[in-house]
Amino acid sequence: MNDVVSRPRTLVEKIVAAHRARGPHDPRPGDFLSLRPRHVLTHDNSAAVLSKFEGLGAGRVHDPEQPVFVLDHDIQNRSEENQAKYARIEAFARAQGIDFHPAGTGIGHQVMVSRGYVVPGSLCVASDSHANTYGALGALGTPVVRTDAAAIWATGEFWWQVPPVVKVDLVGELPEGVTGKDLILALCGSHPDTVLNRVVEFVGEGVASLSMDARMSVANMTTEWGALAGVFPVDGRTVDFLRGVLERARGDGRTPFDEAQLEAWAQSPPAADEGAVYEAHLRVHLDSLTPTVAGPDVVQAAHPLRELAGAGVRIDKAYLLSCVNGRLEDLRQAAAVLKGRRVAAHVDLYLAAASRDVQEAAEAEGTWQTLVEAGAHVLPPGCGPCIGLGEGLLEPGEIAISATNRNFKGRMGSREAQAYLASPAVVAASAAAGVITGPEGLSLEGAGLRTELERSASVEATAAPSEAEVEILEGFPAEHTGRYLFVPVDNLNTDGIYGKDHTYRELTPQEMARAVMANHDPRFAEIVREGDVLVGGWNFGTGSSREQAATALAAAGIRLVVAGSFSQTYLRNAFNNGFPCVVCPALMEHLRTVHADAVAEGRPTIIGETPLHIDFRRGRIEVGGRFFAFSPLGEVPQSLIVAGGLENQVRARLRS
Repeated sequence: MNDVVSRPRTLVEKIVAAHRARGPHDPRPGDFLSLRPRHVLTHDNSAAVLSKFEGLGAGRVHDPEQPVFVLDHDIQNRSEENQAKYARIEAFARAQGIDFHPAGTGIGHQVMVSRGYVVPGSLCVASDSHANTYGALGALGTPVVRTDAAAIWATGEFWWQVPPVVKVDLVGELPEGVTGKDLILALCGSHPDTVLNRVVEFVGEGVASLSMDARMSVANMTTEWGALAGVFPVDGRTVDFLRGVLERARGDGRTPFDEAQLEAWAQSPPAADEGAVYEAHLRVHLDSLTPTVAGPDVVQAAHPLRELAGAGVRIDKAYLLSCVNGRLEDLRQAAAVLKGRRVAAHVDLYLAAASRDVQEAAEAEGTWQTLVEAGAHVLPPGCGPCIGLGEGLLEPGEIAISATNRNFKGRMGSREAQAYLASPAVVAASAAAGVITGPEGLSLEGAGLRTELERSASVEATAAPSEAEVEILEGFPAEHTGRYLFVPVDNLNTDGIYGKDHTYRELTPQEMARAVMANHDPRFAEIVREGDVLVGGWNFGTGSSREQAATALAAAGIRLVVAGSFSQTYLRNAFNNGFPCVVCPALMEHLRTVHADAVAEGRPTIIGETPLHIDFRRGRIEVGGRFFAFSPLGEVPQSLIVAGGLENQVRARLRS
């Protein structure tokens, strides 16, 4: 992380540069690189990744120390089929020399941070959306899709586009009884779009007042905030936590890092350079925060607890579990509320620790027994009802309050149920009262979270492509001219691009072309022509991870998609299938102006009157005599397109 670079860099840019395998030596937002992560976590989906790995023709894992397997999602399922899947995963891990943690060890993200897999300044990924948790330790943790995980097993690398970075400055301290969970819920509600597809770097005096468990809660739910990662600075609390990790590891005969590394992190922690340029700066006044509840059914629907505490919202179920709030501090907070009390007669309270180690620590100090005596139903350390698996799911008409990270309709059971999110203390108090409320003595007063947001005036200069031309690989087009189809909506989801009625059917390319965009514009299949360029709005391709949302557009003849921004999952699926995407917000906004009348009429697809010319060598789009710059597609994305996708690229690499 000590490369000599003339410009000041963010912490994210430094971590990316330190893990670079191919791509620009001085990575900036918009650049594509091939990265070599320290570790890649897979859980129950290790079986699906294994199938993709075998399909690549790879016999051996490239680096057996990279993958980490933790069975945590469906661990209550004792069916013969599930146990056979688990046995297959374990057998593969043993044969390859991969670290394997069986069902009951805990949730993968907790295992990663508590057993030394994640260290400051490292890049660790997971085929799970809550890899963001690792940022609590000053690491870059981000999710990948299953194809990426298989590619890492086979080659040790995956590709990534460097996102813009937002600095979040934490000022002051949290009031008594207000938690990290309250903070991240309030941020999800007050700034729902500020960090979408960005990385957050937390800074400021307020960080020191947050415990490590609180930092993990906040980093974990930067996922729900819309970020690709959330990174905290490394300080004395971080080093003390890691010292405890090392002591426990030595007791197990392991040494994930050593004393010299601990000293280095204490004396010279990974940090951004002074003067580093961020896309935005959000200042957050911690002392203004009040206890917060989100819901029902939407994380961004965050309210101060006082708005619900007197409303008599009756609950049927309560949950103290998950990778966001199943740690020791969380259990202590809940136990302090429930000590000497019982859960209301009509409420079922479900309890699961984030790991077996956490449960054993809670048992040793009496915290666990307090919760059990209050009437909690004990579940094994794992995911369970948080993701709609196992015991304790929501039934139609029920209302729940949960210390989990998502309350999407139908996620924890019936779509006819409702779920609210809150801190462990509020969940415990509500379980005892039978209605949503806070612990006795907790102040609910206050105007709510106070923030100030500043956009960087200089970020455009850093994000714009350079004057230098990029080299074009053989087989990749240097330019393309075609008609454009403007789809002037933001957050066009994958259901709109390729509907659920076709997702699980094996269709021919011709059939896919006839089905594409039908939920958004039933006439789209009649309009589209070979060589067209689709221009979309902000956050194109949000929603589920179905790959056909990219491949169906290619089957219909669309040559590429240009958008203001993309869902990161969509972007990964597109390039992994050899389908190019270009981020160019200036072009999108220009077309909104040019076609203002049609946009106002609500036309779902607007056919461009003049051709659009894309110069890939110079990173420039021309339409109607106007030019718009984009970050050029360099060696890494070009090679994916030329190969026809990631799987073909990996197969060719393994053959050679």
